Formats: sequence, C-alpha cells, structure tokens
Amino acid sequence: MTEFDGQVAFITGASSGIGAALAREFAREGANVVLAARRVDRLRALAAEIERSGRSCLVAECDVTADGDLERAVAQARDRFGGIDVVVANAGFGVMGSLASLTLADYRRQFETNVFGVLRTIYAGLPELIRRRGRLVIIGSVSGWLATPGASPYSMSKFALRALAAALGPELIPSGVSVTLISPGFVASEIRQVNNQGQFGSEEREPIPAWLVMPTETAARQIVRATARRRREVVITGHGKLAVFLQRHVPWLIAWAMRRAGIKNRRGPDR
Repeated sequence: MTEFDGQVAFITGASSGIGAALAREFAREGANVVLAARRVDRLRALAAEIERSGRSCLVAECDVTADGDLERAVAQARDRFGGIDVVVANAGFGVMGSLASLTLADYRRQFETNVFGVLRTIYAGLPELIRRRGRLVIIGSVSGWLATPGASPYSMSKFALRALAAALGPELIPSGVSVTLISPGFVASEIRQVNNQGQFGSEEREPIPAWLVMPTETAARQIVRATARRRREVVITGHGKLAVFLQRHVPWLIAWAMRRAGIKNRRGPDR
C-alpha cells in the first residue's frame, strides 16, 4: 500500500508538462485523479491512459482565470469521488520581455493566471482539504528566488507564490492541512513554447540546452515524494538547488551576475 492509495489528487494545468506527469505519478501511487485544464482533448487522452492502469480519472474543463470554473470542478470531484485529499496548483505560464517592451496589461495577464489562478484554486479546494486534513501543493519556480533580466512579470508572480506559501503554511497547521511549495528549475514542459498571451506555439524551439532540462517524470517523482512527506519547500533540479543556495548565501554574487547579464544584453537605440 502506498501513501496515496485510494486518495484523490486534483491537479490544475494537467494537460501537459509537469501537470500531466504528476497525474501519472499520483495514479502510480494509487490515487484517483482529477484533471483540470482548458485543453479537454488532451485531458481525455491522458485520462484514458491512466484508466488503463486501473485508476479512476475525472476530466474537468477548467480555466483558472475564470471565476466559478474551479468551484464547479471541485464540486464534480466531490460528486464523483466523495472528496479531495491533494490539491496541486500547477497551472501557469511565463510573460517575458523587457519592461520597455511590456505593458500593464501584460503584467496583469501574468498575475491573473500565476497568482490569482492559484488563489482561486486554493479557495475552491481548501474546504475539501480541511475536511480530509489533506495536502496543498503550490508549483512555484526557482524564479521565485532570483529574478532575471527580461522576466520580471514571471519572477514577480513566483515571488508572490513563495510569500503565499510561507504565510499559508503556519496558518493552516491547526486545520491539519500541509502546504508544500515546489520550486523547479528547468523541467521539460511546454511553458517555454507559450507566448505572452498564454497561447501555445508548437513551432517555437526549446531555448534551454537539453543537458539542463530535467525530464518531467523525474520531477514528478520528486514532487509526489515531497507531497507525501508534507515538506515545506523542495527545489527541483541540481542547477536550481545551486541557484537558490547562492541566492541565500552569496546574494552579491547573483546580483553581480545579473548586472553583467543586463549589460551584455543591453541594446542601443533602434535605427
């Protein structure tokens, strides 16, 4: 018997990347899975794959930026499975670009998904977690520890999630709900093929060297293990651990490297 045998895991952003890998891994660990995302065709294909392994799946079409969607998805999960034991707030994307190239609307769009989408997920799922003394998992990023030039909206959103997790952890202790913040470095996913409007562009090339990118299956195993142990925070990938270590202990070195990167990437006036 495993830690999650017979339990129910609710995962947003489950149609690809870390979300889909987590669905498979929770199912391997004995959980029934609620797949919540916008791309229903992908969710149905994933559900069929998981159900062939003997676990049950519920497909819930859901947009984390839409009021009411998550409450409906949670209600469907409660009707189907009787409750929820694990909520994974995973849905997110990255708005990239220099401050000069972006607008307030870009920053609002980033926060609507990455921060308010997580809050909507928590508000919808928390009553179920309290009822079953469950686990809340927030997928942050190493970018929540150190901000990089050209990624201020994304870094801001992930810094906000780190603050949220730090505040909610002790706040929810009396209810028996644990809060685990996952801070991944580069993990194989489609996030780097999604544009600033949140639209997937399959023609985009992966900009990160392959040797730096952790397979989603490996990341999912580490995340599920951390969830089972009710860890406070886990940094995923070796380079991610190194970056966070340096930021914690020698922040001046990180600041120097960021300044150098900013100078190197500085462009002259357009002609």
